[in-house]
Amino acid sequence: MADGDNKSANMLIQETAVIEEQLQGWGEVILAADQVLHWHKPWCPGALVGATTVLFTMVYYLDPSVLTGVSCCVMLLCLADYCVPILAPRIFSSSKCNLAKTQRRMVGWWKRIFALKEERPKVYFLSVISTLLVVAWIGQQVHNLFLTYLIVTVLLLLPGLNQHGIISKYAGMAKREINKLLKQKEKKNE
Repeated sequence: MADGDNKSANMLIQETAVIEEQLQGWGEVILAADQVLHWHKPWCPGALVGATTVLFTMVYYLDPSVLTGVSCCVMLLCLADYCVPILAPRIFSSSKCNLAKTQRRMVGWWKRIFALKEERPKVYFLSVISTLLVVAWIGQQVHNLFLTYLIVTVLLLLPGLNQHGIISKYAGMAKREINKLLKQKEKKNE
């Protein structure tokens, strides 16, 4: 068992080195963003929601055309690409192991989705179609900018909610309630 742990630790170190090489200059910024997304400080959720709200309020009031919006986004990306490698090493400290763990987690989810597609294609098909139908219906009912705001806010809060066990707590409560309802239904059928 200890040998397996050593191999896993060595692989994590190798993956971390590869990621560090690929991200030259951006690693510190990504690590700082990771700390904010996982709520390492109590002010992080408020900052995430506040920044998202300010950004979407600006977009709503300025009402830029698509071309202007794309142009501004590309301009900000170019500016960040130029400034981050210069300024990041001076501003941030680094601990790069979390990046490798996050990459592993994302690859693991991706593999599970494809495994479901291979092993149980009907379940995969039904779940994808039903999810897309619900998303299409919601998209028809809610204004695009507000819907995008909600999606971005939830996605930004999701890592912290998961890290602090809030999702598992409420998912467990929902599971218990569903089981109670199913048991009540079975009793009525008997």
